[in-house]
Amino acid sequence: MADPSSYRPKPGQIPDSPGVYRFRDDHRRVIYVGKAKSLRQRLANYFQDLSGLHPRTRTMVTTAASVEWTVVSTEVEALQLEYSWIKEYDPRFNVKYRDDKSYPFLAVTLNEEFPRVQVMRGAKKKGVRYFGPYGHAWAIRETVDLMLRVFPVRTCSAGVFKNAARTGRPCLLGYIGKCSAPCVGRVTPEEHRELAEEFCDFMAGRTGTYIRRLEQRMTDAAEEMEYEKAGRLRDDIGALRRAMEKNAVVLADATDADLIAVAEDELEAAVQIFHVRGGRVRGQRGWVTDKVEAVETAGLVEHALQQLYGEESGDAVPKEVLVPALPEDAEAVTQWLSERRGSQVSLRIPQRGDKKDLMATVGRNAQQSLVLHKTKRASDLTTRSRALEEIAEALGLDSAPLRIECFDISHLQGDDVVASMVVFEDGLARKGEYRRFQIKTFEGQDDVRSMHEVIGRRFRRYLQEKERTGEWSEQPEQQDHAEESEDSPARPGPLEQPGREDDGRPRRFAYPPQLVVVDGGQPQVAAAKRALDELGIDDVAVCGLAKRLEEVWVPGESDPVVLPRSSEGLYLLQRVRDEAHRFAITYQRAKRAKRVRSSPLDDVPGLGESRKQSLIKHFGSVKKLRQATIDQICEVPGVGRKTAESVVVAFAKAAPVAPAVNTATGEIMEDDGGSTHD
Repeated sequence: MADPSSYRPKPGQIPDSPGVYRFRDDHRRVIYVGKAKSLRQRLANYFQDLSGLHPRTRTMVTTAASVEWTVVSTEVEALQLEYSWIKEYDPRFNVKYRDDKSYPFLAVTLNEEFPRVQVMRGAKKKGVRYFGPYGHAWAIRETVDLMLRVFPVRTCSAGVFKNAARTGRPCLLGYIGKCSAPCVGRVTPEEHRELAEEFCDFMAGRTGTYIRRLEQRMTDAAEEMEYEKAGRLRDDIGALRRAMEKNAVVLADATDADLIAVAEDELEAAVQIFHVRGGRVRGQRGWVTDKVEAVETAGLVEHALQQLYGEESGDAVPKEVLVPALPEDAEAVTQWLSERRGSQVSLRIPQRGDKKDLMATVGRNAQQSLVLHKTKRASDLTTRSRALEEIAEALGLDSAPLRIECFDISHLQGDDVVASMVVFEDGLARKGEYRRFQIKTFEGQDDVRSMHEVIGRRFRRYLQEKERTGEWSEQPEQQDHAEESEDSPARPGPLEQPGREDDGRPRRFAYPPQLVVVDGGQPQVAAAKRALDELGIDDVAVCGLAKRLEEVWVPGESDPVVLPRSSEGLYLLQRVRDEAHRFAITYQRAKRAKRVRSSPLDDVPGLGESRKQSLIKHFGSVKKLRQATIDQICEVPGVGRKTAESVVVAFAKAAPVAPAVNTATGEIMEDDGGSTHD
């Protein structure tokens, strides 16, 4: 635990201007990012008597080992920079909302020649128009099914589309009139794109004009006694009205607004957002967060606005944002939102009428979400705490291992030997810090030797980072070890100086675990312990989990530690081991598949994937390309004589491949396809 006075800036050193500041721990990892109108006044608040600080703030400043800041011109710039740094560094003491689920969106891929309507989750892609989010994917499919009658836009995958184009036969939707079948040329690309844009306009809330237009066409058809056409238009109007009824009108005057409500207690907060477009609720989502910093409702709202609109622009930011409390600097936040939208945005608290009533509904949803989350998490948090305590007690550790790293070796009969490292913090997987290794120092199957190599490489990198930041510069023997590492970065960065820009995140392997778990028994544990001893690391515990009887092995003991089958600690170790095994197997299979798909063309310098495909397409197969002359290869567009010579040399060096045999007939199969398995 650090004393804040040890890194407190000198009087007068902090500027009295807007800016963003970062607190770092002793591993140089950014643990908190904040912004201020006046850096001098804000930072002074952190260096007062510890007894006067909020408990969470006190924990943060005693965990930190340094503070630095960046001066900006305006408070809007500070807001944007704060958001960028929180997103980049993922500081542990900042409020970070997490979705309680991955919400589905209705997406229209306007970036394709033939736009497609589909359900999408995850990060938004450029050139795709999104509507939602929706509570359930089936709600999107019901809406789309109703609207395809009027807007028969493509909904099929790329594979189905290409197959239909190849065979000249559309899919079932094309036959029943719910797709305009651009795959077989029933409509031109321009006509299909116009349909997709009309679909987007309708989903965006411009419904009245379109329905009135259909009603007029229906009336005209009836007057001209085209009753079948009038009947179809009547059914189209009914389908659109049913789709609209799924979102009841909640605000008059076709209002576009987002309503944000917060429910909170001392430890956690839940945020609910209703997206209202054209006066109708078009989507809803919710977030939950731990209150790891001392923050009030206004601060929670500001963080929610940053997360909600930080990556958005244009119409994705509505004209009006209704909140339960205004951020501390509401003017700067409003200006930031307006810049993202490209026009004026109103940020305010609803005072009366329908908007206040709807805000109360959003608030009730937030409260219910918080209660449900706490009910689920109470047992989960208790279980994880008990599991870590059981592991600490069984292994004789001084404290619970808050960070656990597990290593596993994977291979196929001694080929493609790889290893994995997975990380669990507070009993939960931290997938962003998973790492993969290729065994470098030998070939063949030797799990013990492989484990020794991998543990050594991982912790040599840890010592390198300690040396780079100057923490262990007084220990030359560890510096020697670090210089021997095969995993050192190609261009290591300079030592960081106070106030100097750097990436702020821990370099690979820079954060040490309290416990290393290896997949295996006594030999693997001994190898891991030997690797740590050779590096002079004595503050990291080691254990192994053997698959046969799920026994826990510790270094230097002839008998295993046996945890009860019902032990939460054993269950956590099993989860960690199984995750490491899964991650290693996935990498090993991918590596093997890549090797199987390899070709002599891979060894030709400067020959990219595009020109490889051009060569194979020109000659029809790898076999025919192998038989081609240099002059024939030069005929391929984009391939010069030097490259052609390299291709011929590469095939000459490659060992001949045994012909494939049909096991049923004994027939030797010719390589006439586009395979590259040579």
